[in-house]
Amino acid sequence: MPDYTISHIALDEDTILWRSADVEQERRVAIFDLIEENSFKPVRAAAAGHGGPYRLTLAVRDGRLQLTIRDADDAELETLILGLARFRRPIRDYFAICDSYYQAIRKSTAAEIETIDMARRGVHNNAAELLLERLDGKVETDFATARRLFTLICVLHIKG
Repeated sequence: MPDYTISHIALDEDTILWRSADVEQERRVAIFDLIEENSFKPVRAAAAGHGGPYRLTLAVRDGRLQLTIRDADDAELETLILGLARFRRPIRDYFAICDSYYQAIRKSTAAEIETIDMARRGVHNNAAELLLERLDGKVETDFATARRLFTLICVLHIKG
């Protein structure tokens, strides 16, 4: 029976130059939540009879997102390359709103924090929809998985 899920996810540590404690926590939560519950079916690998679960590595190479998909035995099945140009603004907006959120949770009222958090979720949701569009025809996944993957894509873009 196919298991179209991600069982392990890694970020290319050479891509990441710096992470704050807040970002590191976001990364841990996104990976934990992703492994606990996700839907991930690489179309070509599944058509070739590879039913998962999958091991996924995310990296940024030459300004492109690289998703390396491996089987449970760590044999490479395929590498997907996505241009990141359409993600630049959502990533920049997400960083800005996250900075505001992290500052707010330290010194703002509950109502102010809730307002910023709603805006943060909106940016995050829009970026997840964009990721779903970019994965169309390559990977079948759900909205929650796309949200968590977008969080991890942002972690890869932190340049200190």
